[in-house]
Amino acid sequence: MLVLSRQRDESIMIGDDVEITIVDVRGDKVRLGITAPKSIPVHRREIYDAIQREKAQKAEGQAPAAPGNGEPPVEKTPVEKTEDPTHRKSAKPEKTTLENE
Repeated sequence: MLVLSRQRDESIMIGDDVEITIVDVRGDKVRLGITAPKSIPVHRREIYDAIQREKAQKAEGQAPAAPGNGEPPVEKTPVEKTEDPTHRKSAKPEKTTLENE
């Protein structure tokens, strides 16, 4: 695991297409802004794990586990679709901000 120190408004690049920016630090919480192509899904780890379990259950022919039995619910927030950043007037892509919980 690579461990980096960053301060507010500093970024980390992953490959050529993914940028992670430190938006804010409050106590023991860090707010991250993530800029990535739409083709790369970005999820909190617990949501990613729930999606993987659901995929495995579907592959086995089982119904997915119902929320409330100790497993986190699968995130069902609709994804807002935006225009391709290369076709916008501003060349700066929008950032998605996730709060580390």
